[in-house]
Amino acid sequence: MDFNAVIDGIKMRGRGSNLSYFGASTPLETQFILENDSSARVVDVRTRAEWAYVGGVPGSIQIEWQSFPVGEMNEAFLTQFQRAVSTDDYVMFLCRSGARSHAAASLVASIGYTKAINILDGFEGDKDSSGHRGTLSGWKFCGLPWVQG
Repeated sequence: MDFNAVIDGIKMRGRGSNLSYFGASTPLETQFILENDSSARVVDVRTRAEWAYVGGVPGSIQIEWQSFPVGEMNEAFLTQFQRAVSTDDYVMFLCRSGARSHAAASLVASIGYTKAINILDGFEGDKDSSGHRGTLSGWKFCGLPWVQG
């Protein structure tokens, strides 16, 4: 794979979906960017409970978007984020299935982060016909590096 071609595809996917931020990447594209750009970051916006019990991406920056169990918004999200990530970095947002990460990418793009990317399908992906996640799509389904607990 060619780095610039991957980035162009992510950007085109974002334009095609009329996203307010840079673009949307698959888990495999995200891993490729991490392997080829030392300044690229994954920001996992799931809850502490999800990180502990479901697992996470090694080396990711963990900043809750909402708290568990009440679902309150993390009022310190932007402050925590700005301390951890430079405006010039590719910053790829991860959640369970892609919704919270979309919101986070939109927010940081609105304050000047020009390389905000949503990771499609998230960490666990969509539910299958039995109501289980991780069997159809997502970071874990793709066999990418992850740790638990």
